[in-house]
Amino acid sequence: MIASKWKELSAAILIQILAGICLGTCITSPIVAQTASMAPTPPMGWNSYDAYGLTVTEAQYKANAKVLADLRTYGWQYAVIDEGWFLQNPQDAEHPETLKYTLDANGRLTPALNRFPSAAGDAGFVQLANFTHSLGLKFGIHIIRGIPKEAVRNNLPIAGSSYHASDVADTSDTCPWNPDNYGVKDSAAGQAWYDSLVTQYAHWGVDFLKVDCIADHPYKAGEIRMIDSAIQKTGRPIVLSLSPGPTGLDHAAEVAEHAQLTRIADDMWDGWTFPNPQGPDNGLLSAFDNLAKWAPYARPGFWPDADMLPWGSLTPHPGSGPPRQSRLTQDEQRTQFTLWAIARSPLILGMNLIQLDEFNQSLITNKELITLNQTVSDSHPVTAPSGEGASNRIWIASTTGPKPKHYLAVFNLASSRVKFSAAWRDLGLSASPHNAMDVWAGKLLSEELTTDGLSIPLAPHGCVLLRIE
Repeated sequence: MIASKWKELSAAILIQILAGICLGTCITSPIVAQTASMAPTPPMGWNSYDAYGLTVTEAQYKANAKVLADLRTYGWQYAVIDEGWFLQNPQDAEHPETLKYTLDANGRLTPALNRFPSAAGDAGFVQLANFTHSLGLKFGIHIIRGIPKEAVRNNLPIAGSSYHASDVADTSDTCPWNPDNYGVKDSAAGQAWYDSLVTQYAHWGVDFLKVDCIADHPYKAGEIRMIDSAIQKTGRPIVLSLSPGPTGLDHAAEVAEHAQLTRIADDMWDGWTFPNPQGPDNGLLSAFDNLAKWAPYARPGFWPDADMLPWGSLTPHPGSGPPRQSRLTQDEQRTQFTLWAIARSPLILGMNLIQLDEFNQSLITNKELITLNQTVSDSHPVTAPSGEGASNRIWIASTTGPKPKHYLAVFNLASSRVKFSAAWRDLGLSASPHNAMDVWAGKLLSEELTTDGLSIPLAPHGCVLLRIE
């Protein structure tokens, strides 16, 4: 049964890829065509940061990857090691002057052997990538843009070139929230540095590269371009993800030319609202406006990224706050998954998969939500009908394929239960009567339908996702 459903999903994804070539705007640029083939649908996977912060080990990564592999028939495929894999003592991050880095003779960071023993010798992540690929998954890593300060202090040579670290580094440019690196000059030496770095990652077998401190605070157009150029030179289809957000809308065309994902918000954590020292509140509530602004830019090959899904067990060392179970209620988690799915955000799990519980498993194995996320051809918010106020948000979407499906999501932003009522025509649909399937409940609605519309209760911060017929 699962295999049959997956064949249906795969066929639908293929149809979207083919249809997306000339959907709305025809793809004629070789660069755009290449990026579309690298991420034809929003990437799905797992990232270590929300559960492990800087501390994940090889054993912990493998344990999570094995669980992810059990879910790969649903579309989950990228297993990503986030920040700090080169630190011998990540637990001391609050005292950056004590951090111990591992570098090779050409100044490139390498996995810390006390945490990733398979990296011994010159192996780097080769063996771990091979392990990941053997599970049917794709392997990803996180880096901070730039060149390690230690490489600059020792003026190490840049592999494959006549340059040295002092030729590359812009010592006036450092990441404001990370002590690891200096910025890189937008020059031939800077390009040589990124060429050497990405060549190493391609040799390791990296499929997904998340680059941080580059998409906002600060935005570094030159380094984005150089990293993209380095990836293309390797010939390996490495998906490029830019972080953190919010990437400015005025940079949308530029990042879409050079990357497959860009973050549209700063780090998203497990709160309806969440204080953010770097800028505006960054709880789940803020995602509604962020995704609405970026909806016109989502297309095969480029996906505005609303950030990870911080559900379930955020243990043992989450990237923010104490070890805990997600503070999002079950209704809020359904709301987040529904919004991410219908708005075509990448789906990246942030939980400790080893601790996966029954509720979260029911979320991430919901075939219809995943199909929606992967096959939507048209997706946009709808202005709330007059009189409904600001407590509701509405999103409508259609999928591709020989039998396209139409979906309507209604969200309750209020902290109390509400009754939502609206005519079909005010929801972006034809005024004629419709049937509606509640996707989460798995049942046809009857009492909630009126002659010309919908009248349905919504839980606090809850939602309904309807397949409209």
